Amino acid sequence: MRKSVFLLAVSLLLVAACGRDGQQQGTGGSSVQKQQFTTEVLLKTTPVKNQGKSPLCWVHAMLATIESEHLMMGDSVNLSPDFIARHTLSELADRYYMKGEAGKPSLRGMATMLLNRLQRYGVLAYDTYHATDETNYNVLLRKLTKTVGAARARQEGLAECRKRVERLLDDAIRPVPRYQFMFGAEYTTQEFAHSVCRQDEYEALTSFSHHPFGEWFELELTDNRDGDKFLNVPIGQLLRRVVKALRGGHAVCWEGDVSEPGFSFARGLAVLPSERSGRHAVKDSLSAARFSQANDLQQQRQRMFERFQTTDDHCMALVGIARDTAGNPYFVCKNSWGTDNPYGGMMYMSFDYFLLKTICVVLPCEAQ
Repeated sequence: MRKSVFLLAVSLLLVAACGRDGQQQGTGGSSVQKQQFTTEVLLKTTPVKNQGKSPLCWVHAMLATIESEHLMMGDSVNLSPDFIARHTLSELADRYYMKGEAGKPSLRGMATMLLNRLQRYGVLAYDTYHATDETNYNVLLRKLTKTVGAARARQEGLAECRKRVERLLDDAIRPVPRYQFMFGAEYTTQEFAHSVCRQDEYEALTSFSHHPFGEWFELELTDNRDGDKFLNVPIGQLLRRVVKALRGGHAVCWEGDVSEPGFSFARGLAVLPSERSGRHAVKDSLSAARFSQANDLQQQRQRMFERFQTTDDHCMALVGIARDTAGNPYFVCKNSWGTDNPYGGMMYMSFDYFLLKTICVVLPCEAQ
């Protein structure tokens, strides 16, 4: 009985983790004291969006990364999370119909999955296709699961099940336009996707010592549903590559743990407990290697990962670098939980937090 209760609690935590309700929230950004930062780097971004209670952070964060990449090149690109969510639901419906309980659908995922679906289904601009504020993807997923389960029980066949699913999605979101019109040109969804993101444009990196550094491996996470491989590098090198990318004008998609008490959307901060008392280990990005050697950071990361104390909870786009009044470095993060915090939906993540709680990052190959 105790084991069952524990597993249920863990399951509920994982479902809630990525959506806003799974985190500490304030009643409004104006009611929380705003910490002061000096900005060193700040990339251009599209407006902060709100994933609501859905676990679609991996869609929002990776699209935000691509958007900033284009904005920094002078292009105007604002992409539709709902288009990707819609096609992901259709894909999940097919899998559930064919596999039954073994294919039970979940909207959780990783940033690399967005890149895969971008190439597979294409993409549309945000103004071309977006859901209403009332669209609740968790409710929609339950309706889809019920619809597919009923079709499967009646042995209707996959084609008939697909028709039912598409009607459900048309009603809940809206029908999908066949073409994207941009600057007087007409694109199919795939053509438009290829114009904003090439298949080989991004690289995924991680840092765990149970695999050799310098090699690619399939990250062992439930959310890695596509079996994507990540280049394994030491954590100090990972930090330096992210800093180099941002200073070169390239956004980075971050994926990691937000279960720490120091991660607070209401305060707009992601810091470790030691930092809340003013103790920072990393004063500069170039000191990461010394920090790793002195404090056994790589091994500490590994222990926390293997003990499930560092988990794959959330994705955000890293779009800048800043320092607090004591000179400690932070990443500026574009979150997807709306704008109701002291920084209009943005967050500040300390380098210490990044070093210990990062699962992986996705950044442009050009940034290397």
